[in-house]
Amino acid sequence: MPKRPAIKQSDEKEVKSNSESEDEALGDLELDRTGEDGESDDTDSSVYSELEEDETDDEEEDEEVSDEGEGEEESEGEGNESNGEKDNEEDSVNEGSGDKNNKNKKEETNTDDRIVKIENGEITYRYPVDATDPNLSKKQRERNLRRLARRAAEEARARDEYAYDSSDEEEIRNTVGNIPMNWYDEYPHLGYDIDGKQIKKPPQGDTIDAFMDKMENPEWGVTVDDPLTGQKVILSERDGNIVKRITEGKVPDPDYDLYAPWVDFYTGEVMETSLRGNMPSKASFIPSKAEQKFVRELAQKIRRGLVKPRSAKITKEDKEQKFYMLWNTDDQAEDGIKRISNHIPAPKMKLPGHEESYNPPPEYLFTEEEKKKWELAKEGGGRLKLPYIPQKYSALRKVPGWSNFIKERFDRCMDLYLAPRARKMRINVKPEDLVPQMPRPQDLQPFPTVCSITFKGHNNMIRCITIEPKGQYFMSGSDDGTCKVWELQTGRCLKTFEFGGVIKSCAWCPNEALSLAAVTLDNKVLLINTGVGDKVIVDRTNEILTEEPDNTGYVPPVRVAQAIKWTNKKKEMKDYPAGTLIAIEHFKAVSKVTWHAKGDYFASLCPEGDNKSVFIHQLSKWRTQLPFNKAKGLVQTILFHPIRPFLFVATQRNVRVYDLVKQELAKKLTSTGKWISSMAIHPGGDNVLVGTYDKKVNWFDMDLSSSAYKNLRFHYDAVRSVDFHKRYPLFASAGDDNAITVSHGMVYSDLLLNPLIVPVKKLTGHTKYDDFGVQCLQWHPTQPWLLSSAADGYIKLWT
Repeated sequence: MPKRPAIKQSDEKEVKSNSESEDEALGDLELDRTGEDGESDDTDSSVYSELEEDETDDEEEDEEVSDEGEGEEESEGEGNESNGEKDNEEDSVNEGSGDKNNKNKKEETNTDDRIVKIENGEITYRYPVDATDPNLSKKQRERNLRRLARRAAEEARARDEYAYDSSDEEEIRNTVGNIPMNWYDEYPHLGYDIDGKQIKKPPQGDTIDAFMDKMENPEWGVTVDDPLTGQKVILSERDGNIVKRITEGKVPDPDYDLYAPWVDFYTGEVMETSLRGNMPSKASFIPSKAEQKFVRELAQKIRRGLVKPRSAKITKEDKEQKFYMLWNTDDQAEDGIKRISNHIPAPKMKLPGHEESYNPPPEYLFTEEEKKKWELAKEGGGRLKLPYIPQKYSALRKVPGWSNFIKERFDRCMDLYLAPRARKMRINVKPEDLVPQMPRPQDLQPFPTVCSITFKGHNNMIRCITIEPKGQYFMSGSDDGTCKVWELQTGRCLKTFEFGGVIKSCAWCPNEALSLAAVTLDNKVLLINTGVGDKVIVDRTNEILTEEPDNTGYVPPVRVAQAIKWTNKKKEMKDYPAGTLIAIEHFKAVSKVTWHAKGDYFASLCPEGDNKSVFIHQLSKWRTQLPFNKAKGLVQTILFHPIRPFLFVATQRNVRVYDLVKQELAKKLTSTGKWISSMAIHPGGDNVLVGTYDKKVNWFDMDLSSSAYKNLRFHYDAVRSVDFHKRYPLFASAGDDNAITVSHGMVYSDLLLNPLIVPVKKLTGHTKYDDFGVQCLQWHPTQPWLLSSAADGYIKLWT
């Protein structure tokens, strides 16, 4: 058997240098010789097959161009390789006969400075190739590089991808997953390994053992417990530094520079001269109509929801890395999830009772009468004790499906989704403590409680009543075309004035030196001498008002002259009853007349007069004023302030207060009702009472606000009249429900105290007529007595 050729000592050095250069070349090529990257053999073969083709082409070129010396070296190298192949055959035969157990063995060893590869019993010799030798020519180095690449490809093909298994690194591996480890506190094990065996907890020493370990173990400060395996793990120096920097609030990476110099991408220099010398055109300052149209259309589409605006751009702050508390436990709530920590569970559904059973007890089954009552209550929308009728079945399989199942499930889902839940502190409070402490009505007397006198004489609805300043007589006006003067305490009718038309309003003059009353008839205001009381006052009234005052030099304005006409001529007043002194003719129908507190001025209201609806008349000079040039709405009623020169004008929704001296709007009160019907002013002048047709009574405190201080709901029908008492803290309201509500309304002189409003008595006695009830209220000027007139044609005195 031929022997392997011997290698000289000089050749050994050469081979070693070639092997070192081979390693360097392989490092430069970054070829994988260990098989750790896990690439497939197919990719290696495809890559290196191209290298082999290129190698063959280059070798052909080298054979043509190379010189003789290169050819000799190439032949020597080929001879060596061929000898190596023969020797490989001989060694494979010898080893195959000597040791049959090494057939499947793979290994690489260095023998005689040659690369020996033993695979499946075959031995391959490879001499090292140097691709970095500076003595070689460029082509030789390239050829050696290709050979190195070819050898690396062969090794990659023959490499076993399962030779290394990383799963053997860790001896103990817990397979319970990412769960709280405190679940295993009561068990002797921590979990299970790959084979399904329990991982026992390591023995835990006592406090003395821990103290001794702390004193003697130099690595105690960097030792932590692994919760998955219970083993003690020693942190590396780098891990310890990272934990230390995090606890100190520093950046974990010590090599990271927070304060690196800023690189300016743009220059900060400002060009002082423009690039062009011409002036900007005028069109550059005028907004483009096309852009304006585009923006307008885009805004309309956004409002309609056809176009959705772009979402906000992500700023640099949003992209920055956020740091969180590393050592917080699960039971410590963060600021962002406080609501979740205070979670309120949904209320559970009521459990089914005996009545929901398919075989309920007999006492839960309905009788025929109970079924009829249940069906009537369901049709009428009444409250049902049960939403179904209990039924009895002999077996569960005979029970049909519940028809309202889907609806009940849907309602339950909507309750869970929409019903808000909140925690409330339950306080034990008595119901009596929630009611405000109001004085007893017995402590607020006197106020009217009973009907003392009923005045009968009118045949139709009595729309208005007015009382004399002293309280001895009063006048009433009715739809039967008459006005009657009554004596209050006796109930006698002293005089009757027949006008032949509907009397909508009447008002007694507050001046005690005159026996005078104003009455509205269609479009006229008639001033009548009542003829009752002191005869001297009656005669003086006739003397004063029969003579026309001297108005020389006074020319009434055109607007006033077209709307108002004063007269006291007997020829023109022959159709009016005896005692009529003056007639004031208006251009529209008059619905209201009211006197000023002094008795010289009175105002009349024509609702259809637009800007000529309110007139202010002066009795002593026979002059009339039109205070408003513009219509402020449909005027309902007017009143003078009892002390100041103010005029209150009530429209449908508002009450306007005008200063007659300054001729300006002083205040505007807004009612909560939709249509104002009546109005009354407190004797102090700072509080106003407003009644509305939609059953409300509003109390206004003018010093407090322009909106209602109290909304009083005493009536269930339209409120027709309200009135204040001049001396007592009383006020009353009445309406079409035939009820008169008497209330205590104390107004304090201290501005810090709010008015005290207490309803004390509800008076009933009138009857309805054509859906009309009580029409007018009037308090006695000195006594706590109340007069009321209604549609039934009666007047009642409540004392």
